[in-house]
Amino acid sequence: MTTDTIDLRSDTVTRPTPSMRRAMAEAAVGDDVYGEDPTLNRLQEEAAALLGKEAALFCPSGTMANLIAVLVHTRPGDEVVCESDCHVYNYEAGAMAAVAGVLPRPVKGRLGVMDPGDVVAAIRAKIYYLAQTSLLCVENTHNLAGGTVVDVIRCRELAGAARDHGLASHLDGARIFNAAAALGVEAAEIAAPFDSLMFCISKGLSAPAGSLLLGTGAFIEEARRIRKRIGGGMRQAGILAAAGLVALREIVPLLGEDHRRAKALAEVLADHPVFECRVDDVHTNIIVVTVRGGYEPGETIERLAGKGLLCGPAGGRLLRFVTHREITDGDLERAVEILRDFR
Repeated sequence: MTTDTIDLRSDTVTRPTPSMRRAMAEAAVGDDVYGEDPTLNRLQEEAAALLGKEAALFCPSGTMANLIAVLVHTRPGDEVVCESDCHVYNYEAGAMAAVAGVLPRPVKGRLGVMDPGDVVAAIRAKIYYLAQTSLLCVENTHNLAGGTVVDVIRCRELAGAARDHGLASHLDGARIFNAAAALGVEAAEIAAPFDSLMFCISKGLSAPAGSLLLGTGAFIEEARRIRKRIGGGMRQAGILAAAGLVALREIVPLLGEDHRRAKALAEVLADHPVFECRVDDVHTNIIVVTVRGGYEPGETIERLAGKGLLCGPAGGRLLRFVTHREITDGDLERAVEILRDFR
């Protein structure tokens, strides 16, 4: 990082790389509402090929991409099965209810990973006076569980359970490339069982904004119509898409370094008088710790910030530390020093 502060609040704090800035400045652009932005079209084509889907749609944010997926897959009054601590349920301002008019049907997972049997048990019977279940949402990696990974077999089991009971399935894959790096597989293998998915280019991939929504050609055609309806139509968005192309080509291969640094940091946090942390639960670049009794989470955040180390709240007594491209080994060493002296 370029400042004295080590910012571990989120991987959303990453800034565009020099090569991204050059690509943005030089991007060929057109009007995307007319489908005429060549750089954006190229990003969508490359994303679809990389994830093994027929088509892709660039959206301003992951929240919008998830909302569009819900709107395409459901009708007002339906229910959506999702993990109880997942992002689409907890951190998207109630969009599925307020905008899509659907109800979340939360299922408690283990470290954010649902059991297929619990998903099936949550599906409503086909009785006219009950809300009908029409969609399963899976988050991979799981943010609040600490960046935990849903492996390929479980992805297949969950999407298969949904399909067998007449539900569509959507993957909130905001950090799907982190999951792929942790599992040692191609991201397309994780994406394959799901009817749709989204991933963010603005988190650990360092692009300034944007997410990609992917699915069949027919799904994306309807998604494009809904994106316009909710204000997501853009004009010369190739300037943003140019950064996304660099992210896919240059940043995705580096994510394993973020995971290595997170594991090293977790080892320090696991043997600490202020925090509780299980190193084995740290799969990717996110560490969620519990503040021990006798310490206040808010005060702990402020005291760490005063020493030059930023982390973020994760609800209740939980705090979150997130490694990313701008955290160097030197930053890691300084963070370790701060934490070892912190009481």
